[in-house]
Amino acid sequence: MRLQRIHHVAVICSNYAVSKRFYTDILGLAVIREVYRAERGSYKLDLALPDGTQIELFSFPDPPRRPNGPEAQGLRHLAFAVDDLDATVRDLEAKGVAVEPIRIDPHTDRRYTFFKDPDDLPLELYEV
Repeated sequence: MRLQRIHHVAVICSNYAVSKRFYTDILGLAVIREVYRAERGSYKLDLALPDGTQIELFSFPDPPRRPNGPEAQGLRHLAFAVDDLDATVRDLEAKGVAVEPIRIDPHTDRRYTFFKDPDDLPLELYEV
């Protein structure tokens, strides 16, 4: 077996319109396709990052909330690589997104920070 890369990450949102706007208008991800699945009362929105990695955004009627903060079992956070952390933070803040203070990874000496999507999913910006 030889895994090549991550193809996609699936995210379930509580408010489809709000999350769709956040991931497309705020984060600038490109829409690949949008499907309404009537049998599930659910939207599925496929979004693309420039390298081809995808995020699948799902809506479901009354999904349960995340049990607690980022230390809950399961996906801890989703990290995006950026070339210029300062410029990306400024852009997010200009769009009304709260961003935590920038930190330094003590093992890699790389700068990073966190912000949250509309459902409080922790998102990381990691400067490469």
